[in-house]
Amino acid sequence: MPASKLIFIFLLAGGAGFFALNVQRLVRYMRLGHAENRTDAPLTRLKNVLTIGIGQTKIFRDPIAGAMHATIFWGFMVLTAGTIEILIQGVFTGFSYALFLPRPVFQLYAFSQDVFALLVLGAIAFAFYRRLVLHPKRLEGDKLEHTDALIILSLIGGLMVTLLLTNACQYVLDPSAIGPEKAISRGLAMAIGAVDPQPVVAARVFWWLHVLLVLAFLNYLPYSKHLHVATSLINVFFSNTSGPGQKGVMRAMDLEADVEQFGASDVEHLTWKNLLDGYSCTECGRCTAACPANITGKPLSPRKIVINTRQRLMEKGPVVTGDRMEFLHPALLHGEGDDAGATTATEVLTEHRLLDTYITEEELWACTSCRACVQECPVSIDQLDIINEMRRNLVLSESRFPEEVQPAFESLERNGSPWAFSPADRANWAEGMDIPTMAEVVARGERPDVLFWVGCMGSFDDRAKKITVAFARILKACKINFAILGQEEHCHGDPARRLGNEYLYQMLAKDTIGTLDRYEVKTIVTSCPHCFHQLGNEFPQLGGNYEVIHHSTFIERLLQDARMPLQSGEGKGLTVAYHDSCYLGRYNDIYDAPRETLRRALPVVDLIEPKRTRDRGLCCGAGGGRMFMEERVGKRINVERTEELLATGAETIAVACPFCMTMISDGVKAAQSDVPVLDIAEVVAGQLVSS
Repeated sequence: MPASKLIFIFLLAGGAGFFALNVQRLVRYMRLGHAENRTDAPLTRLKNVLTIGIGQTKIFRDPIAGAMHATIFWGFMVLTAGTIEILIQGVFTGFSYALFLPRPVFQLYAFSQDVFALLVLGAIAFAFYRRLVLHPKRLEGDKLEHTDALIILSLIGGLMVTLLLTNACQYVLDPSAIGPEKAISRGLAMAIGAVDPQPVVAARVFWWLHVLLVLAFLNYLPYSKHLHVATSLINVFFSNTSGPGQKGVMRAMDLEADVEQFGASDVEHLTWKNLLDGYSCTECGRCTAACPANITGKPLSPRKIVINTRQRLMEKGPVVTGDRMEFLHPALLHGEGDDAGATTATEVLTEHRLLDTYITEEELWACTSCRACVQECPVSIDQLDIINEMRRNLVLSESRFPEEVQPAFESLERNGSPWAFSPADRANWAEGMDIPTMAEVVARGERPDVLFWVGCMGSFDDRAKKITVAFARILKACKINFAILGQEEHCHGDPARRLGNEYLYQMLAKDTIGTLDRYEVKTIVTSCPHCFHQLGNEFPQLGGNYEVIHHSTFIERLLQDARMPLQSGEGKGLTVAYHDSCYLGRYNDIYDAPRETLRRALPVVDLIEPKRTRDRGLCCGAGGGRMFMEERVGKRINVERTEELLATGAETIAVACPFCMTMISDGVKAAQSDVPVLDIAEVVAGQLVSS
């Protein structure tokens, strides 16, 4: 056997073996996280891999950068087949796919190798231009991260160049070795042949360079942020961010279990999937660029949350598993703005942790839980799950939370509402409307078709009560057989859960489920997206299963079925800008119902979309418990969003959430504008014949 072949086999075996050892190392670290079943609904998961992973549907949300990354990704998939062929040829010289592939298939394969090599080279050139000249803000990280990206781009570029030059030299030496389908390599061969008619040495040099670059790239990945090249498809398969299951549902907690740790303060308190998210982060910054907190100058960066999780794992994993820390790449040990990694095992285990050492509580409390970060991630990372678990630890294990949250917790526990209103006043909005309570209806031996869940905002907030009244008028005008709980209704606990107080949430939720089940409630309609999401999507964790409908969908159905007695006539034209609620939109994919409701109810309406709309819509700033916290840093989120809505020039701003109503109304006042803010129920109620 020739010495060159022995050297190749040795290098190939060594490179593959070292890569396998690194994979085992990363898996050991990932197993520090606790167990979680992510094998349900395999067909849905496979569909996600095909559409989000291979189809790159999410990455095209940024059409320019998306096209660049998709080209590189698809090029890798196509060129991997060629790389395998080249590696096999290093052992079996005469090997070729042409030996067993039908000629048309082989020609297509050969053509794809040339074309994608050139396309990837073009994409790499553009990537260099973006990083070195354009400097997009979302790609700005520390120096090591920037250097790492340039190294990876250089390696990929080198792979493409050596592949094309190897093919070109082979063609010069033997024109029959490459068919006409490799037109690019043949073109290069003409230039090479003019300089060296017999490029034997060049052919071997380029071949060896290509092989060495393949092995170098493979073994650099485990120490690079570009580990996502190997883990992204796996991560998409195991992710729940696009299903299976309901999106945005917080992880269940067994509060009766004998555990000392609630939530997460370090990586071992997260799940293995959270840690896989860290491996899979592309550091593209799309999540942070869409984050309303970050946009308005708050300390939160969802990108940093995930990177910090990986950094802490790479710091603690080697100590816990007994690996040597010297083998770690510096880029994985240091964070954005962090210039000192751990130096001793004692510091790693006792003085450092994910919370405080890497992630501050100020970052965690800045989150509005809007899911914009989750929506934008091209590899289906769930940044919000990590934030929620760390909030739970802050509240349940360490009693650390903003001081203004304490009154909300106390009021929820004492009054069943985040505000200190008397429970006896919960149904005061309905005085004179002849709206029965469930207790009254059941006492008569009857069953209403629908329970109208009013919610705390709709019961106590003066502005939101107008929405409640408007929707109740619609129900009565359409002769819907409905009832309310009245004083028996109290908060279902969503604010407590989003703020990390799972104990308080489950207490309120279980009591609510007991009330609903006692009345054998089947169908619930509510005007609050937070209530809609909690009652319909998160109550099943505790055994509460109901059909829950948001009022936008319910009204649209009534209009569609022509059950609504509306005024006739063309009326005056009106331009309306609709603001998407996060819990209605990104949590539940309800975008069309509110818009269709406005179109059907108003005689003449011109719906104007703001710059950020639908699943790209900007949060009003009230979610994630932020409604009960002060906004002391940066620009107010509601002001940022309101300015965007007012910039459309619309005569009216429409919302479909009482929280959004408060935030956008305050934003309009701050802008000293007189543009009215109306809930879609108020718009429709204004068109009723009886109005």
